[in-house]
Amino acid sequence: MDTNRHESCSRFSRLRDKGFTLLELMVVIAIIVVLAGLLFPAVQSILDRAKKVQAKNDLTQIVTAVNAFYTEYGRYPLDSSVTTDKKYGPEGDSSSAIFSELRNAGSVTINTRQIVFMSPPEDPSQPSPKGKIGSDGQFHDPWGTAYNVEIDGDYTNAIETNPYPDGDGSAGATPLRLGVIAWSYGKDQAKGTKGGSSNFKNSDDVISWQ
Repeated sequence: MDTNRHESCSRFSRLRDKGFTLLELMVVIAIIVVLAGLLFPAVQSILDRAKKVQAKNDLTQIVTAVNAFYTEYGRYPLDSSVTTDKKYGPEGDSSSAIFSELRNAGSVTINTRQIVFMSPPEDPSQPSPKGKIGSDGQFHDPWGTAYNVEIDGDYTNAIETNPYPDGDGSAGATPLRLGVIAWSYGKDQAKGTKGGSSNFKNSDDVISWQ
């Protein structure tokens, strides 16, 4: 019996020797935490860049759809009462009517041929879903803010006032020789630099015309 007890104790001792002590486990956990802390900023940066690329693609899709509408109908998807450059989104009126016409969704009055010019994803259960058309009918950027759209409502082939009138021209000239432009406030959801100027330079905003 003593022999069996001795063998059992020996096996327990070997298993204990093969396992981690509490100190060793704490060291391993600390290393994992440090590595995670080092990797997080890099991963976050990659995700931020991916969202900016998605926003740029969305803006290009919006501009392309509005221009295609003009090619099809000889006019922009604007109410007949609009006679000047018109902004939609956070800086103007709701863009829901514009996107209804472009998507041939809901009540359309201008898109009489019922052409689908764009088909962004939708989530009508939320007012401002990220990267989708929400219950408010507007198209939201990857951070949840509605895209701004400005259209040449007086048909002068130009947007007379650049939304970012930087003195250094970082967002282009004024006027912009375009019929439609669109832009996103970016991750900070504020025009220009959050808490600072509304200029485009050094901001995280995304614009269609550059």
